[in-house]
Amino acid sequence: MTTQLTDPANPVLRVAPAAPADAAAHFRAALAFHADVSDVAGALAAGGDPGFVVLDSRSAASWDQGHVPGAVHLPTALITGRAELLLDKAVPVVTYCWGPGCNGATRAALALAELGFQVKEMLGGFEYWVREGFAYETREGGERRAADPLTAPVDAGADCGC
Repeated sequence: MTTQLTDPANPVLRVAPAAPADAAAHFRAALAFHADVSDVAGALAAGGDPGFVVLDSRSAASWDQGHVPGAVHLPTALITGRAELLLDKAVPVVTYCWGPGCNGATRAALALAELGFQVKEMLGGFEYWVREGFAYETREGGERRAADPLTAPVDAGADCGC
């Protein structure tokens, strides 16, 4: 029996899902380009060299408002002229900007890749870093908010299971 995979009345199945091999290739590629906030935070919290550097591509005012501890500040507009002075091409770079509604981290990642850097984009950006309850730095010092239960387990030690 053959199952119909397209259903014009169903907006989810109006276009059939990709073949499993094509889907696997797509999702494997996506993981080569993206890292999530929780994985970045976990690698940084493990101590020692995480094997990558985090880059905040926002403005100075945004950086002062809050940023990932230990991140390098390099606004996207300055990447072409300053990246090779601040970063090592042998060390992968994880870019972030405000959040999922902003493509600044994508533009920064593109600029870095065009200069020959290995790069990933941190999904969720600074917004999800804060919403997931990770510590951050501001011009005034360190801060931390409680995790948003819609984005992360409320128990800071809990694993989301993904």
